Amino acid sequence: MKYPPKVQLVDVGPRDGLQNEAQHVPAAVKVELVHRLQTAGLRFIEVASFVSPKWVPQMADHDAVMAGIQRRTDVRYSVLVPNLRGLEAALPTRPDEVVVFGAASEAFSQKNINCSIAQSIERFAPVVEQALAAGLRVRGAISCAVGCPYEGDIAPERVGEVARLMKGIGVQHVGMADTIGVGTPQRVQAAMDAALAHYPLHEVSGHFHDTYGQALANVLACLEMGVWQFDASVAGLGGCPFAKGATGNVATEDLVYLLHGLGIETGIDLQALVDAGVFISTALGRKPQSRAANALLARRAALATA
Repeated sequence: MKYPPKVQLVDVGPRDGLQNEAQHVPAAVKVELVHRLQTAGLRFIEVASFVSPKWVPQMADHDAVMAGIQRRTDVRYSVLVPNLRGLEAALPTRPDEVVVFGAASEAFSQKNINCSIAQSIERFAPVVEQALAAGLRVRGAISCAVGCPYEGDIAPERVGEVARLMKGIGVQHVGMADTIGVGTPQRVQAAMDAALAHYPLHEVSGHFHDTYGQALANVLACLEMGVWQFDASVAGLGGCPFAKGATGNVATEDLVYLLHGLGIETGIDLQALVDAGVFISTALGRKPQSRAANALLARRAALATA
């Protein structure tokens, strides 16, 4: 099997990974996490979300986090914006990219952002227009692209329709997200094919949660299609508050271990990445949820006592 020679990873841990944590995570900790990720070789980092603190209190310090980062010219810092007001708040913090999001499920769209899919696209049209005018890149995410906690299985045609609508308002890149982690390789490939009907291969990506332990298998299925961009979350941080039992995104450490084992270039130092995962996990008072990280840490400990 011929795989892409290199893979580009977006670490979403600082935003998607931390946004649902019940305990307060200080801005300084979030900033340090971003610094550790970029030191480990991550060149695409989703830093914060400019949503109302009423709905996502963990992201209330987005200004302080963006201001605290020691920026590198070779790193793209992205932020999620839910509407025009969010974009206006984000612009002074100088992100390189904004992320907008829609769902392939009408029920999920209503539960998550209190509007229909069509209304969400209408809401994002001026956001995309102004972001592009400001010189920012715009990335879109399609939630529940494989399954929904309210509607069950999602037909690939619905993914294709949302991708078509996003393309129509100028979204430059679309990510196909298995938000609740129910996808299996064939279903994921079908959903990805639907997105590829409207976007070229270099402007699609995969975002997989590991609820059923299928995230790495789903990445591999996408690699077989030539897809070479994926989201991941350091230490396996994350979850979905609207999907009971949904676990975090695929751990960046696990994904890097897989990719390096396939001889695929990532530009990431796995050991430094493990250290970043230990840092944030310690701050949260638990072990990393990455299997590769825990195995490598156990190996370190064994070597230290040998």
